[in-house]
Amino acid sequence: MFGVARVAARWRDKDKPKEKEKESPAVQEEVIKLDETMAWKFLSADQINTLLEQDIAGVQKQLELFLDLTRHKTSLKEAVVLDYYVSGFWWAKESDFAAMQIAGFMTVLNLLLENLDTQHMTLVENIEELRRTMAGIGLCRPEKSGGFDFFTIDQAKAIVGYLEISFFQHYALYEYLFHSPREELVIGDENVVELVKPADAPFPAPLEEGLACDIHSTFIALMPAAEDVVEETEGGIQPEEQPEGETAVDPLTGYCMDDIKSVLGEVTTEVMSNLQTEINEKLQMQEEAYSLRIEKLKKA
Repeated sequence: MFGVARVAARWRDKDKPKEKEKESPAVQEEVIKLDETMAWKFLSADQINTLLEQDIAGVQKQLELFLDLTRHKTSLKEAVVLDYYVSGFWWAKESDFAAMQIAGFMTVLNLLLENLDTQHMTLVENIEELRRTMAGIGLCRPEKSGGFDFFTIDQAKAIVGYLEISFFQHYALYEYLFHSPREELVIGDENVVELVKPADAPFPAPLEEGLACDIHSTFIALMPAAEDVVEETEGGIQPEEQPEGETAVDPLTGYCMDDIKSVLGEVTTEVMSNLQTEINEKLQMQEEAYSLRIEKLKKA
């Protein structure tokens, strides 16, 4: 950290007029301590160096950990704050700021956001706070310094321009985000699930189509169904009364598959013949009607 501070101090001295006498070691040490205090007030040197090694997705991931913004996917406030810092860091990086200058810029971002969040500063008050913070930049021995004199005048102008379009221009939205309660919307969906009706047997009966006719009629068709076992009455649900000594008899008992096919074939043939006769009669009637029309047209 001290090495970075010394580099920033030498870079700052390069902009001073050569005719000015060199500052004393005590003054230089005091300036370095002040720079370190303000630059690394929000993020440490190790954290800044870690962020500089990442791409934009890595920067977001690291800031989630550094700032403990783990609920940004479900919290609008955390999502906006995370985007605020990620955008600011990336802008400073692309502006070729040194590590200490990026850390100082992040401290400025944090200072302005905290003024709005905790102290409820208005837009004018926060701009005035920024003016006091940026005081002393570009001066050799400023009487009043905000601790950020490691920036150049051009960098200070760029910072003010960035804050104007990114933070101050949307100040009312940030105020609403931090100080206006919002309703929680609960989105749900009702699902209706139909359950299988309970069967008397320990497992559902197989389909009739999957068994031979004799097996189905012997072992499956005679099984009592749930609706046959109970009946609803005004007094409650009671089992059906069956006469003693009588058992249910399958009406198809004693018939084989060939007998059933034969009966069905006869019924089908009789029905189809009746339909064919009816169709032929209708066609004959239509043919006679068309013939009469044609004769009339010829005579006309």
